[in-house]
Amino acid sequence: MFSVALSSRLVAVALSASLAVAQSITPAPTTPAAPAQSTFPATPLASKRFSSPESLPYKVDTDVGLVRGNQHGYNICNSTTEGQSSLCQTSYFNSIDDFCLWGPPEYGEEVGNIEGIMVAYCTKPGHGTRLIPAGALTGVQWMVTPDYVQAVGFLDQTKINILRGDWGGEMDPHGADLRGNPMGGVVFSNAYNNRYEQVVEWHNFVGGDAFCFKACDPNGPNAAHFCEHIFDRIGCAYNAPNNARDGVFESCEGENQDFPGTYTSNGVVTTYTQPEGPITSIPYTARVPASSNCVTYTSASLFSALPTVAGPADTTSATSGTATRSGQTTRPTTGTGTTGSSTNTAAGSQTTDSGASTLAISGLSLMGVVFSALFFA
Repeated sequence: MFSVALSSRLVAVALSASLAVAQSITPAPTTPAAPAQSTFPATPLASKRFSSPESLPYKVDTDVGLVRGNQHGYNICNSTTEGQSSLCQTSYFNSIDDFCLWGPPEYGEEVGNIEGIMVAYCTKPGHGTRLIPAGALTGVQWMVTPDYVQAVGFLDQTKINILRGDWGGEMDPHGADLRGNPMGGVVFSNAYNNRYEQVVEWHNFVGGDAFCFKACDPNGPNAAHFCEHIFDRIGCAYNAPNNARDGVFESCEGENQDFPGTYTSNGVVTTYTQPEGPITSIPYTARVPASSNCVTYTSASLFSALPTVAGPADTTSATSGTATRSGQTTRPTTGTGTTGSSTNTAAGSQTTDSGASTLAISGLSLMGVVFSALFFA
């Protein structure tokens, strides 16, 4: 009787111990897998419309949970946001003395890696943005045409946080995921009707100590063609052919260029297709449109309100030109407006009447284009 009772107790203890061990090794519940992130926004950036800067929301890009994350900056910009730490992503493009470029918020990353978070750097206070430091711009050609306004020029790019030697990239309101580069970046201009209008189609190449920015008339029928965004690896020479010269600041009237990627050879209109692999050659030289009624300025007369700010990489001085003509003057019409080889050859530059170097942003240079090092995006 005693032995039977003892055996029963031992069995109970063993069962209890087994249950405890089983509970202690029960695997933890499996954490549900994170839902797959989406890539595309509900509304592409280029489809968003704003009647004026005052109608902008705090952030134009309100999508969350997408692959590239959230908009880095903001779009309501004013005196409280202005300064060299501004994250304003609302840009303005009005005239030779009042325009903006996109640049990195901080120094240290190549443009191609951070196009989505670029912020506005402007030539005039009052937009709530960062300011392009005094002396950074060393030559600018502002061009007014029937269908777009365009700025092409030279700069010490380290002063807007672009790495020395970086060939840069292209910013536009599209991007592979339709959120634009920068995400939420919008552009306004008063160059068309003397009032601010949203520029829906635009592109900005910057790198190699040079830049081009074209803002296409939102009321024009061919804005998307003149401000094409698919030729992101062949730079300013082919997207914004020009006669800009380092050391010269001028505002001109001009003809329209051919649509980027379109050229005429032996009387046949042809469209270039940018390859996915390395670009070893380009079968044409873009026609440089004729320009006229050019007025030249000094840098000091245009950009007197800009702050003096040392670039983060200024251990040595960057070579740059200076304005060689003072005051405002006019010069004869430049450019032939004909097809064939342009005077801005991709291989180099030529000397003009002022002795200034013609912009080889036909040459940012061809070596950069040929080895696919120019303006990756």
